[in-house]
Amino acid sequence: MSGQIITPITQALSEGIITRPQLRELMQRSDTPALYRLLLWVLLLTLSSSLIWFFQDHILVWPAMFIQGVLLVHLFALQHECIHYTVFRTRWLNEITGIICGWVILLPNRHFRYEHCDHHTFTHQPGKDPELIPLPKSLAGYFLYLSALPYWRYRIDNISRHSVGRLSAEEKRFVPKTEYNRIYLDARIMVTAYLMIILLSVWLGIWQTLYFWLIPLTLGEPVMRYIRLTEHVGRPHTADIKQNTRTTLVNKPLQFLCWNMNYHAAHHYASS
Repeated sequence: MSGQIITPITQALSEGIITRPQLRELMQRSDTPALYRLLLWVLLLTLSSSLIWFFQDHILVWPAMFIQGVLLVHLFALQHECIHYTVFRTRWLNEITGIICGWVILLPNRHFRYEHCDHHTFTHQPGKDPELIPLPKSLAGYFLYLSALPYWRYRIDNISRHSVGRLSAEEKRFVPKTEYNRIYLDARIMVTAYLMIILLSVWLGIWQTLYFWLIPLTLGEPVMRYIRLTEHVGRPHTADIKQNTRTTLVNKPLQFLCWNMNYHAAHHYASS
């Protein structure tokens, strides 16, 4: 035995799927392309927000909020890349951007990073992959999943538990003990901020929080739930990336929004 540790990327290299020079070229990082891409996303969000404002007393406010929601829920893709530190060359830009994204979509950045690490270590392995999405067993189950109601219940339950200093048995498998208090603090800061936003909105009679954030987020999340189905759901429960992960060909606008995560198999081979 050589004692070599087999990882997805060493497997890809040994099988000739990619060469080391190609890998080095692909792993070059730069702040500039990501900043331009982020600026374009902000411009699109400004446009969708303007549509909501313009149509606020019209039935067309609903499609405007849906467009806003699709943009907002794709912050998950940006946050996902940030926890891998692949968006920006400058490390702290990844950190700050990931935290902001997480605040918008109710996904604490630090906890997500540790959870996602186990997802890559045990991809699509039942009982080990904390992000495993089971294949819906019925049409009703499929539509319930797409409604995102189970997802929001899970997200709110997680943040609530962390804010009172509790981690589940599963979470204790991937969160280091030295990070428990930081996880709790992150959740408490988020809960405090959310409560302040809600209380101030009610006190001042400002309902823009609903129209520009919460309703759009609710309308858009089913789109993200559908996208998440394309990554691993229905694939064999094996450690082989070629078998357990899909790459999906999409149009350029969707590829822009998802930060190229449609190339999901390639991501699992070389995640950072």
